[in-house]
Amino acid sequence: MPPSQIVPDLADKGIYIASESTFYRVLKETKQNAHRGRNKPPQKRKVPRQCACAPNQVWSWDITWLPGPARGIYFYLYLVIDIFSRKIVGWEIYDSENSENASSFIARAVLSENLIGGPLVLHSDDGSPMKGSSLLVTLNNLGVEVSRSRPGVSNDNPYSESVFRTLKYRPIYPYQGFKDICSARAWMNSFVKWYNEKHHHSGLKYITPEQRHHGLGESIMLRRKSVYAKAKQAHPERWSRDIRDFSLPDTVWLNIPREKHPLKEEGKVIGF
Repeated sequence: MPPSQIVPDLADKGIYIASESTFYRVLKETKQNAHRGRNKPPQKRKVPRQCACAPNQVWSWDITWLPGPARGIYFYLYLVIDIFSRKIVGWEIYDSENSENASSFIARAVLSENLIGGPLVLHSDDGSPMKGSSLLVTLNNLGVEVSRSRPGVSNDNPYSESVFRTLKYRPIYPYQGFKDICSARAWMNSFVKWYNEKHHHSGLKYITPEQRHHGLGESIMLRRKSVYAKAKQAHPERWSRDIRDFSLPDTVWLNIPREKHPLKEEGKVIGF
């Protein structure tokens, strides 16, 4: 019997020896507080930490539901994003959620970026499509390393959740539902084009994911810095301090370690 049953059982007999916590402490000291059931003991999962210093090193992917033509009918958006550049490198909409769809979707994304053989880390949550045998075989054949969120932890896949929020809070998002899967794909195609090529991303100091992905960010920032420097030179009375920092982060983290927090080395690292 566990202490949670021992203590009330003794109390019903008019006996009090110690509290449940004291029982557990004594059991631990005598190494008797072991897992006894036939089920697997709970396992501690390490915090998934991934670091990207360039595009196509770490991707994050997830699945979200899109409303269909009637209540209770949904389409499933599969989307993968590069955490360094925030570029959507692959997406597809299916009428079901399974590992076979995930396998073909990821394979096309890897082929589109010419990354067969890696090295590439693919991060996802702990859902069943992410753990299916079809996807795992495909990832192994493509040379892709698997990274997963901890079970029951909601913030281990923040880059995918962030782009889904941007998508669903667009003013033109058809929240009342798509009439069919073809219209959902057409809308998503226009969204991805806007997001990658026109959206000035706050996490990239307001350059577009496409510019960051193709290495244009530094030159754009130099031009912006020049514009601000000339403006300050022309009207120094309008500036109480130096112009803003135009340096882009060198490193992007998934679950950034405490010692590498941006406040410790401002402008050099970014991450959730």
